[in-house]
Amino acid sequence: MRIERASVEPLDLPLSEPFEISLGAQHSATNVLVTVETETVTGYGEGSPLTPVTGETQEAALATARAATELLEGKSLADYRSLIGEVRSTFPGMVSALFAVETAILDAYCREREMALSELFGRSPEPVTTDFTISIMPPEDAEQGAARAAAEGFDCLKVKTGTSVADDVARVAAVHEGAPDAELTVDANQGWTPKETAEFASEIESREIDLSLIEQPTPAADVVGLARARDAVSVPVAADEAVFTPEDAIRIVREDAADVINVKLGKSGLLAARDIASIAEAANVELMVGCMLESALGIHTSAHLVAGLGSFSHVDLDGNLLVAEDVIAGTGGPTIDISGPGHGIDPTLPE
Repeated sequence: MRIERASVEPLDLPLSEPFEISLGAQHSATNVLVTVETETVTGYGEGSPLTPVTGETQEAALATARAATELLEGKSLADYRSLIGEVRSTFPGMVSALFAVETAILDAYCREREMALSELFGRSPEPVTTDFTISIMPPEDAEQGAARAAAEGFDCLKVKTGTSVADDVARVAAVHEGAPDAELTVDANQGWTPKETAEFASEIESREIDLSLIEQPTPAADVVGLARARDAVSVPVAADEAVFTPEDAIRIVREDAADVINVKLGKSGLLAARDIASIAEAANVELMVGCMLESALGIHTSAHLVAGLGSFSHVDLDGNLLVAEDVIAGTGGPTIDISGPGHGIDPTLPE
């Protein structure tokens, strides 16, 4: 169970098409791959830094992950809690890099014990169903994308918003036109004010389009503004970028600022995600799980958390569906089939 070697390398994944949100557009996922080896197993972890959200560049995340893995060699995986606590206290704020390191540690630990990662959180692995995201694009493209996603079996679509209210309404209306039977959520990625949130919700309601969720409409640091936006609309509101830590979740609950908390492992890591979920459940706040632009490695890790906890009402784990070539074959569609040991992914890296 002792860690003999640990390594870090870039994982660059071109996207099938540009992916645009209110914070900017991406043409590739510039990720981080961490490998932890014992005498008998290899564990893998992935992080996906996105500067406007995580504050990291790929270069900074690689440097942090390399420094963090130097603390691991020779240590026992049985002490995974203390190992993860040490690297997180040593490199605070470097969330993508540390998610990759933490995942590799826990994946190796579970592989050593021949157990699925989900079992570490209480349950056996089972299939997880995800939505599909329509990025910021012209309405006609959004309508076509929605129709394709519906034909592929996605019955929940998430629409990126946060530009002008008029443009956002047009995009959501087009998605509804393309997939009239799909459940719709929207994600403004901090792009609106409380007033704009209310205007958007009112205009969508006037078009008789039902929304099941508005995600992070206001800037992450403005929890009061998030609460005001929530009070101004009848649609449930989710906190995403406003919650990185359990302490952030406690503040959202105390301020009564959201109906839903979006847990992203790329913000919190696995162990803290369980704590955030416990806080939300105790406060009767719903749980959502989200992702960054991760390959199947990161996506299956998150799916194991979903299966293990069994308490997520919104699942947004489609990042690997946007990459041109995944690290495993056969990914696609709304169902994520997970297995063990660990997260079950032995990646084949792009050449």
